[in-house]
Amino acid sequence: MSRSWSPRPRRRYYPPPPRSLWRRLLDYALTIIVLGLLILLAARLDRFETRKAEGAAIVNDGDSLTLGTERIRMRGIDAPEYQQICRKDGADYACGRLARQALVRLISGNPVTCSGWQRDRYGRLLGDCKAGGKDLNRAQVEAGWAIAYGDYETEQAVARAGKAGIWAGTFDEPQDWRESHHEGPAERRHGTLASLGDALCEFFRFR
Repeated sequence: MSRSWSPRPRRRYYPPPPRSLWRRLLDYALTIIVLGLLILLAARLDRFETRKAEGAAIVNDGDSLTLGTERIRMRGIDAPEYQQICRKDGADYACGRLARQALVRLISGNPVTCSGWQRDRYGRLLGDCKAGGKDLNRAQVEAGWAIAYGDYETEQAVARAGKAGIWAGTFDEPQDWRESHHEGPAERRHGTLASLGDALCEFFRFR
């Protein structure tokens, strides 16, 4: 016995009701807010633009130099001040001058390139510096002529164990020496973690 077949009834299409005025105003407001956030994000990212300086270096001391008109403070390390005195084998010696000489030897007359986006309280660029394929920040710590100041803790541990540079004797940490010689309050550390904190502060700074 055959069964009769009948087509299914078609559903009628009903267009969606028009959006209310308040709904349209809300959509416009959300669009404006999203565009505003995108503009704000673009403006904030400009603050983290990496600055780069390169050229022949004038070495000021063991962790700072000048490239053209740009003064550089090497990021993540702290070397003895130029006039600082340390002690080894029962005698004083000019560790600050030796730290500067060590940096001069590392550069060996090669062009220096430094890059970074932060500045210290004196307006110097906090830079990661290279010359002749060498990471100067890291090399100064490895040679024992700068201490870790936010980065390079592993390199410092090796230098200290090997009694390299200032670790061969006794010395005041550079920040303590500066404070005792009335050269301003202790400078805060400026390694990778400090850079992340600065980035967050800078992003939410409204000026």
